Amino acid sequence: MFNKFLKKYKDEEKSNENVENKSLKDSEVEENASIDNIEKNREGFLSRFKKGLEKTKRGISDKVDDIIKSYQKIDDELFEELEEVLIMADIGFETTERIIEEVKDKVKERKITDANDIKLILKEELKEILEDVDGKNKLNINPYPAILLVVGVNGVGKTTTIGKLAYRFKEEGRKVLLTAGDTFRAAAIEQLGEWANRANVDIISHSEGSDPAAVIFDGIQAAKARNVDILICDTAGRLHNKKNLMNELNKIFRVVAREYPDANKEVLLVVDATTGQNAIMQAKVFKEACDITGIALTKLDGTAKGGVVFAVQSELDVPVKLVGVGEGINDLQDFDSEDFVDAIFPE
Repeated sequence: MFNKFLKKYKDEEKSNENVENKSLKDSEVEENASIDNIEKNREGFLSRFKKGLEKTKRGISDKVDDIIKSYQKIDDELFEELEEVLIMADIGFETTERIIEEVKDKVKERKITDANDIKLILKEELKEILEDVDGKNKLNINPYPAILLVVGVNGVGKTTTIGKLAYRFKEEGRKVLLTAGDTFRAAAIEQLGEWANRANVDIISHSEGSDPAAVIFDGIQAAKARNVDILICDTAGRLHNKKNLMNELNKIFRVVAREYPDANKEVLLVVDATTGQNAIMQAKVFKEACDITGIALTKLDGTAKGGVVFAVQSELDVPVKLVGVGEGINDLQDFDSEDFVDAIFPE
């Protein structure tokens, strides 16, 4: 009797072991497939990213190559030509001066005499300018709930940026709600509504000309009632009347502080990379009006002056958090300084 029981026990144990081993193998296969998908997605993004930055690469890296080829030694004239390339790429005068001085110092410290080594030092310096300290280049949306207040002038891609973010967060399994707080721009509410439909998320809106702060208030109440993970608010950007803009934004921020104090808050300024130094000017005005926590730089694929990324982060001390490198719904991505510099200065 005992032998029968022992045999049955061993058979069951062996069967369980086989099931467990199969389960482990299946789990391992799923994990490897997941890793493969992540790698494929990243490779796909990097490919789109490099393609989107092709004009900037030609405007900076290719021109730097041409200059270096024409010099046998390192001298002041070489640095002057490099300075001109960086300024023309909209890196900005102040930032360019800082970069060139740092490159000169490193050349001297390392006793470099070959002009071909200049590019590596320049690339190194550009990465240092964009270096992400303490994760500041990441969107501050964890833990949930979070509220994203999106500001920016008409035509920079503000509504499109909000729509793409909504789509992305929804695809990640988050509960998202949009609020149409840009009530003064014609068709802004309708455009955001179209994006809400496309991303399959809800939207809170009032009629055109309504008080933006009142719309944000209703959005916050709805977000709390529906247990929303991320509330994304469109807000006005009327730079032609700076005083009204400041009053409007201050009112909105007071509502957020009072009604949604526990939510992680992100104030995202959307700027158009094709406007170059105008983007810097816009950013400075908005920085005076509100506490900007990050920048979304759109239309990088449409300009050879993507150097504005360096100027924005250096002169404003505001991190670039998102970049748009195409019109596709997946072409708005988290900004990665290493990938950005590598894309415009490939090996």
